[in-house]
Amino acid sequence: MSDIRVAVIGAKGRMGSHAVEAIEEAEGLSLVAALGSSDSLETLTGKEVDVAVELTVPDSTEANVRFLVEHGIDTVVGTTGWTEDRLERLRALLAAHPEVAVLVAPNFSIGAVLVMRFAELAAPHFDSAEILEIHHTRKLDAPSGTARHTAQRIAAARAQAGLGAVPDATAQDPEGARGAVVDGIHVHAVRQQGMNAHEEIMFGSDGEALTLRTDTFSTRAFMPGILTAVRQIGDRRGLDHGLESYLDLA
Repeated sequence: MSDIRVAVIGAKGRMGSHAVEAIEEAEGLSLVAALGSSDSLETLTGKEVDVAVELTVPDSTEANVRFLVEHGIDTVVGTTGWTEDRLERLRALLAAHPEVAVLVAPNFSIGAVLVMRFAELAAPHFDSAEILEIHHTRKLDAPSGTARHTAQRIAAARAQAGLGAVPDATAQDPEGARGAVVDGIHVHAVRQQGMNAHEEIMFGSDGEALTLRTDTFSTRAFMPGILTAVRQIGDRRGLDHGLESYLDLA
């Protein structure tokens, strides 16, 4: 069986450079292109790319993924900034290219993916839920894609269980101290020097609390998730949002 031919877009960034190393070292994968932010995607057209790993910035990612889908290249996306509007446009694009698969993963950390699943399981059993996410000071978006995705999954699990709004008597918050609200779940973002990627999910009911936390200390921790996605995406079609569907966490 021939190697999976992989291109990395955003290869000069922290995540991208680690992805290049991981793909070069991985059995069954062959790195055929490593493009920086100023390199043209047109250079991929003659390289017979099977899978592209897109690790750029929020302002570029949608256009990059559109190019890749239109050229029949399965794509693993680790760039944040994918709003529901963007995802809907991507679904429509993929409907016109039914042979192509795209994975948009808010987080490739196995620990983070597991914690999101644990949070989804816990959500129907507690009255309150809030999220604290902490990242390095170079991060461009807030709240993080992981925190947003976690909040959406908690909210969906609560709704399915028939729970109402999270209790909160706050009547005045002119300084925004209560944070962002994603589908009714408060999300607090911290940007601090010396940190990498951390998420704490807090649940509470009368007389009881549960805290779930995941800490990622190096971008190298994301590589097993990226390699898993690259190896499996060829068997997929359409859009998957979140790595959990590749890890059999039903």
